[in-house]
Amino acid sequence: MAKQISTQGSADFDWEALALDGYTLAQRSELSDVYEKTLTSINEKEVIEGTVIAVTKKEVIINVGYKSEGVVPASEFRYNAELKAGDVVDVFVESQEDKSGQLVISHRTARMHKAWIRVNDVLRTGEVITGFVKCRTKGGLIVDVFGIEAFLPGSQIDVKPIRDYDVYVGKNMEFKVVKINQEFRNVVVSHKALIEAELEEQKKQIISGLEKGQVLEGTVKNITSYGVFIDLGGVDGLIHITDLSWGRVNHPEEIVELDQKLNVVILDFDDDKKRIALGLKQLQPHPWDALDANLAVGDKVSGKVVVLADYGAFVEIAAGVEGLIHVSEMSWSQHLRSAQDFMQVGDTVEAVILTLDREERKMSLGIKQLMPDPWSAIEAKYAVGTKHHAKVRNFTNFGVFVELEEGVDGLIHISDLSWQKKIKHPSEFCKVGDEMEVVVLEIDRENRRISLGHKQLEENPWDVFETIFGEGSVHQGTIIETKDKAGIVALPYGVEGICPSKHLRKEDGTNAKVEETLDFKVIEFNKESKKIVVSHTRTFEDGTDEKTTAKPAAGKKGATSGAGSSTSQAVKANNSSNEKSTLGDLDALAALKEKMEGGE
Repeated sequence: MAKQISTQGSADFDWEALALDGYTLAQRSELSDVYEKTLTSINEKEVIEGTVIAVTKKEVIINVGYKSEGVVPASEFRYNAELKAGDVVDVFVESQEDKSGQLVISHRTARMHKAWIRVNDVLRTGEVITGFVKCRTKGGLIVDVFGIEAFLPGSQIDVKPIRDYDVYVGKNMEFKVVKINQEFRNVVVSHKALIEAELEEQKKQIISGLEKGQVLEGTVKNITSYGVFIDLGGVDGLIHITDLSWGRVNHPEEIVELDQKLNVVILDFDDDKKRIALGLKQLQPHPWDALDANLAVGDKVSGKVVVLADYGAFVEIAAGVEGLIHVSEMSWSQHLRSAQDFMQVGDTVEAVILTLDREERKMSLGIKQLMPDPWSAIEAKYAVGTKHHAKVRNFTNFGVFVELEEGVDGLIHISDLSWQKKIKHPSEFCKVGDEMEVVVLEIDRENRRISLGHKQLEENPWDVFETIFGEGSVHQGTIIETKDKAGIVALPYGVEGICPSKHLRKEDGTNAKVEETLDFKVIEFNKESKKIVVSHTRTFEDGTDEKTTAKPAAGKKGATSGAGSSTSQAVKANNSSNEKSTLGDLDALAALKEKMEGGE
């Protein structure tokens, strides 16, 4: 039976006297203090140094001087294939103990923390650093700098445009940190900044030795729609599209290609703005200098239409030698149209040289000169008095312009449109595009003018009216209106007369009124101005002239149903003298009246 040890009175037991391992409690306390002094004081969330004590395939064991070692995944040291026991590395203390009582540390976090501090210092100082190009991304490259992934934009790789980013992947390059976003912890680096700094000094040296007219060799660096940028070995110059060739150039790609080496001449440069204007065509002789010396005004030439505008076309008759065909020289027609109505870009045309200025290097051409001038035989084709058909082209306040044929226009004055109608504007008589029959009245070949008439196609009825409405003759008429202190009287055959107000007094002393039909005596007849002045008062003051007794037809104002024998004889006599039959009797006069009324 086991011996029982009594614990009675344990409160008085002297535990210090009990030395199970040979140390007293005092000794134990002393040894504990010595051990504590061998341990490092570690705070969470700080970067400290540790010593690698073992490296395995999966883990790296690191002694940081704490009561337990830290374990870091081997993947965090993938960048350092030479890691071995005894190496000192930085680690970040995540936690002093996990649930197993193990110290939690990270080498990657420590690198990131120290790298971020380092990157900010580099941005401040402008120090040049080395980074590793990891891969390509949209718009540039991803670069490893101190363990941080930084962005290298494509525009910051080199001073010249880069067309293949992949050639830089996997290489170490020097950079300058140009921008840091503290909020998102983004870093932007530049390799171009290093090159620019070197080139700036080279530019100063190159520009200091430049002279206008100097010929240099360069490389095509970039091609734009307006010109070509040439690398002259550290400094760029521009060949404007107009200085590439003496001929027309639609795009610089027609002349040069990227990376092509060229000899160029310096046209101008700006010391302050570092701009250099270059020329390529200036190294070639001007095409005008090689133009046939025997070429003269009046010669026929053939060329290709290179530029087309509304006002004309530029025709290249030789490389770099162009002439302008103005639209007015494309047709004898006086109705100017667009050049596109005659030709298109790329067409080959024949033309005649109109002007030639070798000093100014200008030439004007014409194609209408290859066709006969319609005015050369104008009198034979459009003799005065001949009738022709014409097309209405446009109006003016004073007449109508018509086209007899292409290149031959004529004017019908407003007074030559109609015998009967009083026309205020030609648009009342016809429309643009109408076909009209005309008579040639006059030709001015020197000024290329033709006067035409339309009313001359018919007899002048006022020649007949002159025999009927002679001064002193009496006719029945109806007052149709009063204006300007005068009455308008409808006389036979559709003719209107003017009766002054003092001549409207009737025999009983009253004045005649509108719609009254009375006898009127002609007191003035003016054929040129087509004016007839009549008087009712004179019919009873002077007596009635028995020779003229024409009266209006019943129920129709201003018309007649018959005429006296003297009137008929006068009309017939006039017709007989002119050998005409259109107004030979009263039926013809009635027809004329209806025609005039229909034109009102």
